[in-house]
Amino acid sequence: MSRAELEPMEELLGHRFREPRWLEQALTHSTWLQEAGAEDAVDNERLEFLGDAVVGLLVSQFLAQAYPDWTAGQLSQARARLVNAESLSEAARRLNLGQHLRLGRGEEKTGGREKQNLLADAYEALVAALYKDGGLDVAWRFLERTLMEHALAGALHTSGQQDHKSALQEFLQARGQPPADYRVAAESGPDHHKHFLVEVVVQGRSISSGEGSSKKRAEQQAAAQALDDLRKTESR
Repeated sequence: MSRAELEPMEELLGHRFREPRWLEQALTHSTWLQEAGAEDAVDNERLEFLGDAVVGLLVSQFLAQAYPDWTAGQLSQARARLVNAESLSEAARRLNLGQHLRLGRGEEKTGGREKQNLLADAYEALVAALYKDGGLDVAWRFLERTLMEHALAGALHTSGQQDHKSALQEFLQARGQPPADYRVAAESGPDHHKHFLVEVVVQGRSISSGEGSSKKRAEQQAAAQALDDLRKTESR
């Protein structure tokens, strides 16, 4: 595939590949390879294998840091919901990933561009391609924007946990304090890849901050940190 053919997908991913072959491989299904007989091409199965591990690592790391009060069972339950085939294929559909894949004619005729498992595998292959080309930070930013923000609410619901903003509100109310305010302290990045720094303000004083690719994500992280700090102060 030429650079021009890959550019639309690079736009969707928010990353220009230094080694375009990783993106090309991520978009190549084994059925296309079998029919094309291209000796210098590689399908996406090995990248899918690596991507599965990268997704699992990054999601586990995020959950462990963001929800320090959860048990291992709750963390595992949330991770399973975030990284299952349904969740990953939905992320792939939001990117219109199916239309960019190289599929064999047989797979094309049987609706391969909309098959759940095929899309989930291709999404994981994309994560691996980003990791190979740009490292864990690049892979994480892509995951956070395309998967986490859409799936996290469902994971929280499944885990039976209330969101941190609500928990902080209840903590303050129980102690006769006014509700917290949230203000954007900094905003950076292009429109397709924004980054926000949000502060939690209680009684006119900033008590914590959080970061994320959306205001809601940054607010949740800031509230989680505020709640943790307030509980520690109270227990002393």
